[in-house]
Amino acid sequence: VQLQASGGGLVQPGGSLSLSCVASGSILSFNVMGWYRQAPGKQRELVASITSGGNTNYADSVKGRFTISRDNAKNTVYLQMNSLKPEDTAVYYCNLRFIATRSVYWGQGTQVTVSS
Repeated sequence: VQLQASGGGLVQPGGSLSLSCVASGSILSFNVMGWYRQAPGKQRELVASITSGGNTNYADSVKGRFTISRDNAKNTVYLQMNSLKPEDTAVYYCNLRFIATRSVYWGQGTQVTVSS
């Protein structure tokens, strides 16, 4: 299984960015896809996740600003980030977890920088 993330970049505070991540390989049907982030000097933290059934979970810090979605046919997860703040600056990682086997896979990180 491989995850390929894209998107990210530099944006001013209040701006928007979108991330996407495509999973390839042997993808089990029942899974959870998500986005984590890691800022310098901090631990990696969950940003948002979505199950194959469409149930979502968000970190309190991004609720109302970020939206996670997925296209099961394309094995792709998206993260729409609005009203970005400097504290959202981090490397963002996509994540895929198979419920049946508890296997976890990570994509390469993509940098998101919010700065004026």
